[in-house]
Amino acid sequence: MKDTEEKKQILKQYFGYDDFREGQEVLIDSILSGKDTFGIMPTGAGKSLCFQIPALVLDGITIVISPLISLMKDQVGSLNQAGIHAAYLNSSLSTNQYFKALQFAKEGRYPIIYVAPERLLTDSFLDFACHAHIAMVAVDEAHCVSQWGQDFRPSYLKITEFIERLPHRPVVSAFTASATKEVREDVIDILMLKNPTVMSTGFDRPGLYFEVQSPKNKYQALMDYLGKHTGESGIIYCLTRKQVEEVCKNLIKEGIPATRYHAGLSDEERKNNQDDFIYDRAPVMVATNAFGMGIDKSNVRYVVHYNMPKNMESYYQEAGRAGRDGEPAECILYYGGQDVVMNQFFIENNQDNKELDDITRQLVRERDHERLRKMTFYCFTNECLRDYMLRYFGEYGGNYCGNCSNCMTQFEEVDVTDIAAALTGCVRESGQRYGINVLIDTVHGANTAKIRQYRMEQNSYYGSLSKAPVYKLRQVMNFLLVEGYIRLTNDEYMLVKLTEKARKVLEGEAVLVMKMAKEQEKKRKEKKQEKMKKSLTNAGGLKDEETQLFEKLRVLRTEIAREERVPPYIVFSDKSLIHMCILKPKSKSDMLKVSGVGEFKYEKYGVRFLDKISEVLGTG
Repeated sequence: MKDTEEKKQILKQYFGYDDFREGQEVLIDSILSGKDTFGIMPTGAGKSLCFQIPALVLDGITIVISPLISLMKDQVGSLNQAGIHAAYLNSSLSTNQYFKALQFAKEGRYPIIYVAPERLLTDSFLDFACHAHIAMVAVDEAHCVSQWGQDFRPSYLKITEFIERLPHRPVVSAFTASATKEVREDVIDILMLKNPTVMSTGFDRPGLYFEVQSPKNKYQALMDYLGKHTGESGIIYCLTRKQVEEVCKNLIKEGIPATRYHAGLSDEERKNNQDDFIYDRAPVMVATNAFGMGIDKSNVRYVVHYNMPKNMESYYQEAGRAGRDGEPAECILYYGGQDVVMNQFFIENNQDNKELDDITRQLVRERDHERLRKMTFYCFTNECLRDYMLRYFGEYGGNYCGNCSNCMTQFEEVDVTDIAAALTGCVRESGQRYGINVLIDTVHGANTAKIRQYRMEQNSYYGSLSKAPVYKLRQVMNFLLVEGYIRLTNDEYMLVKLTEKARKVLEGEAVLVMKMAKEQEKKRKEKKQEKMKKSLTNAGGLKDEETQLFEKLRVLRTEIAREERVPPYIVFSDKSLIHMCILKPKSKSDMLKVSGVGEFKYEKYGVRFLDKISEVLGTG
């Protein structure tokens, strides 16, 4: 079959891979057979190839609809580096540049054109599209079409009208990395996909290590972490612009090459800072959630969330920006109670859904609060963090991954019935008028101004749990919240309220047992984690000689990237460099066996890398 041979030839020649990854071939074959197609693949699983390869096989032009300028720029840059003519049409182009690109498109120079959804229904673009042969419309980040998705963009609703305006309906494909069952159904319905092939390759990223911490001092915890990851590239997400500014300024003072990104910066400064990060001039990026969608930087070794994000979808997507090259990476989340308050404030004051009617807007707000609740539970659970995340997206595993902080901690079952009874009793006696901190201080017997102000020293439960450590009281309070014995109000005060389920605890009819980390296992856990972190800093587990070669190849890659004015990872990914260090190629045929090295890239860079390998190893 011609298509079968052609797709495999394209995979090797342009992208440098011998085999397709899981799910890719099924999705590509579906598109080539003329069927609408919907692919749900985790970040780093290669979903872009699923529409880029068919675009090079199909007779006609593929239009890729993409939400962000950075995403288009990155993918078009990668395609051009691989020898594939592609272009983007968005607001970053001047009027002259835009119409010049459109003219080249009319002349058939580009098999792939990336376009912002806002451009679809403009007269100039419609005129081009209606007189060209459009073979496929590919919708990237397809969850943006759903108001239940975490990144709903009203401009995506124009896609269906655009397709209907075309003289002939092309194949329509849609791709996303994060979509719950409800969002998937919404995407299929809104985009009007016709009997589509739907393929989900799963949400698991085995190479990512997940950990939740609740440090007393977040900044000190961050400094300790960065001290163990010197020279590595990473992203630090903060909830507010103010936090981004403070954290970034302090990191720079400490001599850490950091930059920042948030919506309060000018377009030019955001662009320059993003380029500094991508080109590794400032390998540490401190940012709000405004940063990251579509950033295909392959060598991000860690993502630290300085605050808890507002939902699991956002966390999965942001954490997933680590380890896109398939090498081990870490996802660390610092949780603090104030994070919940800030996220609740953002939900109540969300300005993104003004165009929705009042009823729908209220439904979206309620859904956002529910998502926040589930995100908060992720920070409390003693179960496998990976399994909790996968269950959220509808996948079920064995509740043990061996690569998250919970799975690497020994737990024991502890009877917390008496503690739970005292905490719920205190809530009831105080009229359900206070938050978690006041209640814990009360039962612990704290003598603070707030306790005296509220006269909580007169509560009969005052000091009843004075011998229990505060962290344990907080763990039990979190357990009661997760298990539904208490709930928090959706306002800035977050008052603790009793649920119907609490009645059994108050009346002594329930026995509560929860998992707690064994004290004697803490040091063992730290050693195990430290051992893991050391292995992560050693590129791909290379031997000493190979690690030295890897560093020399990285220097060469940086030199070439500066000459070409492209990000280093577009020349070759870390994974390709690691593979070179293992294979130690001596010829063109050897080099073409390296993952990510195709004919076009070999012709551009191959000889220089072969010479450098020969020089370092003394085999020349």
